Amino acid sequence: MVAGTLELRVPASMSEAERGRWVERMRERLRRQVRRTRNDVDLEDRAQRLNQRHFHGALRWNGVAWAEQESRWGSCSPAAGGIRISSRAAELPPWVLDYILVHELAHLREPGHGPEFWALCNRYSLTERARGYLMAVDHLRGQQELTE
Repeated sequence: MVAGTLELRVPASMSEAERGRWVERMRERLRRQVRRTRNDVDLEDRAQRLNQRHFHGALRWNGVAWAEQESRWGSCSPAAGGIRISSRAAELPPWVLDYILVHELAHLREPGHGPEFWALCNRYSLTERARGYLMAVDHLRGQQELTE
């Protein structure tokens, strides 16, 4: 990992198809490693710190946990008070993970994506930067899926 990005060095003679297989193999190995080192308690603690910093400790929920979500970075069930963060997010830089948590925490107060919701999200100073980062990651992922 170099600055939050998986960097894989392979021989120049390796075919493009073989490179793709190695990238997927190393990405999955990293995912397994991250799953072993990250747990729900760490995620809950991080959410509590963000709640204090950006919402003055006013938000309440029943649980924050990692989940297998392929199409979303996170989800929130405001009525049940449950927040789920995609296990894919464990590979992201910490400031991007913080944005995802702030986004889901904001849904506890504002379920939709209206102006009030974005005002809450923008309490986190890196919101726009993190959104751009996630758009780029999703774009690259989509490009990889098209070539497979």
